[in-house]
Amino acid sequence: MEPKIKYSEQELVALLNEQNNDAFNYLYDHYSGALFTIINQIVPDKDTASDVLQEVFINIWRKIGTYDKAKGRLFTWMLNISRNAAIDKIRSKGYRDNQRNQPIAEGENSGMSMSSNPIVNDVGLKKVLTTLSEEYRKLIDLSYFQGFTHEEIAKMLGIPLGTVKTRIRTAIIQLRTMIR
Repeated sequence: MEPKIKYSEQELVALLNEQNNDAFNYLYDHYSGALFTIINQIVPDKDTASDVLQEVFINIWRKIGTYDKAKGRLFTWMLNISRNAAIDKIRSKGYRDNQRNQPIAEGENSGMSMSSNPIVNDVGLKKVLTTLSEEYRKLIDLSYFQGFTHEEIAKMLGIPLGTVKTRIRTAIIQLRTMIR
């Protein structure tokens, strides 16, 4: 029997819960590119980002039973797993030690913000993000694309932590309504 060409989200989740290999291959084939783009914005080294992507798919395979469709779409759930894994990687002692030992290539601007040239087009968010107000766009960039915690953002921008959390939540709600 040939593998199905396209699955609905509900079918895909049901098959993944049954540990179906064809569904997992479909998931990887259709989502790995977008997830890699998000990971690579946080973890700039492509080899390390690829390793994180593999870890993400292992986690998805193992934790698919924790996915709750009432809390959001499957892609959003996988995106959060990817983002968290990438942030965990760059915060790990081993990664930081490895980065300290890397020579800086000539002409490389290591202080350049990851968001200064985002590849967000690949997941269709760039156009949607431009519809947000500047303050919301900046908070989403710092939190989701650069990997800063809410506490770090509050200190960086000199605004209360509660304000940061409220504005990020408001921005996410606005994005959610725009995407649907």
